Amino acid sequence: MIYIIMGVSGSGKTSLGTFLSEKLGWPFYEGDNFHPQENIKKMACGEPLTDQDRFPWLLRLHEVIERERCSGSDALVACSALKRLYRQILLHGSTAVAPNICPHHISPSSPEVFFLYLHGDYDLIHQRMVARQGHYMKADLLRSQFDILEPPSDDENVLTLDIRRSLGEMVLEVEKHIESLKL
Repeated sequence: MIYIIMGVSGSGKTSLGTFLSEKLGWPFYEGDNFHPQENIKKMACGEPLTDQDRFPWLLRLHEVIERERCSGSDALVACSALKRLYRQILLHGSTAVAPNICPHHISPSSPEVFFLYLHGDYDLIHQRMVARQGHYMKADLLRSQFDILEPPSDDENVLTLDIRRSLGEMVLEVEKHIESLKL
């Protein structure tokens, strides 16, 4: 099973992924570590990324997801996955953006992959981002992420988690979800 922890910057993807990794013993792949250096420089300078900037990054994460799926391993991956197209690239790689493929012929989900959508409002997340230190993604870019955010739909294998809840409460909800899938 693969869980992709998604949401805008500052929603708590790294915190949840780290906690779940320690609790479940699953590897955790922090999506920020897979960005090309050019992307990091743009974000550090306050420039929002374009789709073209994101595609190589998403394809690298797709390779990680595929490697874990093919090995039969469980894993956690943090990635903003802001648009449906981005989530399709994570699941299907370059097939999702192939010019001769109709997007309606690509499955919106994969049975072994679930999205954990960290949902919260702009003000709360902006407060978090202003308070955090040492991250290249500046709070000024948060609005651009909310502007392009396409919350996942039910057909995308999603579990929505309210970030106003404690980390412990969200972890319990994920553990219940894992148990329900085993039944």
